[in-house]
Amino acid sequence: MAVRIVTYSTADIPREQGEDLGITVVPLTVFFGNEAYLDGVDLDSETFYAKLQTSKDLPRTSQPSPAAFQEAYQRLIDEGADAILSIHLSSKLSGTYQSACTGRDSLPEDAKKIEVIDSQNISVSMSPAIMQAAEEARQGLSLEEIKAHVLEKLSHTHILAVLDTLEFIRRGGRIGAASALLGTMLSFKPIISLKDGEVVPAERPRTRSKAYERVAQLTKEMGKIEQIIIAETNDEVGQQLAQALKAVYPGKIPIHKLGAVLGTHTGPGAAAVAIITAS
Repeated sequence: MAVRIVTYSTADIPREQGEDLGITVVPLTVFFGNEAYLDGVDLDSETFYAKLQTSKDLPRTSQPSPAAFQEAYQRLIDEGADAILSIHLSSKLSGTYQSACTGRDSLPEDAKKIEVIDSQNISVSMSPAIMQAAEEARQGLSLEEIKAHVLEKLSHTHILAVLDTLEFIRRGGRIGAASALLGTMLSFKPIISLKDGEVVPAERPRTRSKAYERVAQLTKEMGKIEQIIIAETNDEVGQQLAQALKAVYPGKIPIHKLGAVLGTHTGPGAAAVAIITAS
């Protein structure tokens, strides 16, 4: 069975790596004023964060339309896919999951089998499961097997992010329960996480270095670690977070770029870590 994997740009999978694995990435759109950019296609991370720091207005983001997913699914079917597994950002943070479902349901009834998963995760807490799915698809595993393994991996994946400020996530409307931190957001470097797919506050250290130390401690408390991946807005914060995590995890720590869509809501100076545990 030929199974193909679909996701979209908020998974923050490096472009070359995604292409090598045969992952189809449907891009979201970022708007600076009247200028529209496809995330990861027209706008790379470095250019985005430079524009973010100089722009007077917060950029806007737009999820892919159902038609964009319908088109992607139909193209894969035309190329010979027997089944498609489509893995997406938490539905509590974006309507993209629903767009993917609508795109699937718009195809003819005799279209190939398409499964759409709400990961209840974001960025690098999605990407390990997506990349594993692509590897297993290459190995010839069935859709049912791949889906079961994805859900299992997602259930053992946790994310912690350190922000310079909550201002961007507040202005973007994605703050959820983390609104409890707003009163002191100028005095702290908040650590946030996800619970049941929603942004929640974790800790509020006063400095970035203290925040990274606390992230390392929280990571250690999660038990046996199988894998760690960092998402950075710039090299400095990525390296600082990696250095703190090396005290509790001796393995290799890949560092990905935090894409433009999520960067819109986290702001410059943010860094996140996905922790995959054994249980």
